[in-house]
Amino acid sequence: MSGKELIEDGGLAVETDKPKLKKPPLYQVILLNDDYTPMEFVVQVLETFFRMDREQATRVMLHVHTRGKGVCGVYTREIAESKVHQVNQFSRENQHPLMCDMEET
Repeated sequence: MSGKELIEDGGLAVETDKPKLKKPPLYQVILLNDDYTPMEFVVQVLETFFRMDREQATRVMLHVHTRGKGVCGVYTREIAESKVHQVNQFSRENQHPLMCDMEET
């Protein structure tokens, strides 16, 4: 029924409005190009943190390489923040300057 719910209460039907939930804002996780990170490392990051297969990861990596940045995925704020942190930390640990950022869609 159109956002309303009927509740039976001892022979009396009471109609109540269901609260309308607002969808959370979504954020794009953006991978930024640099001149030093090997392409194979970028593909590894996309496969590991964004669950892309080799073909899709290679396409995204080439897009980032030629256009300067590219979208890795779209997530809720908390998940996007976590992905950005994981990628940036993994890059630092492996001594690469690869950076990730996020933008609201």
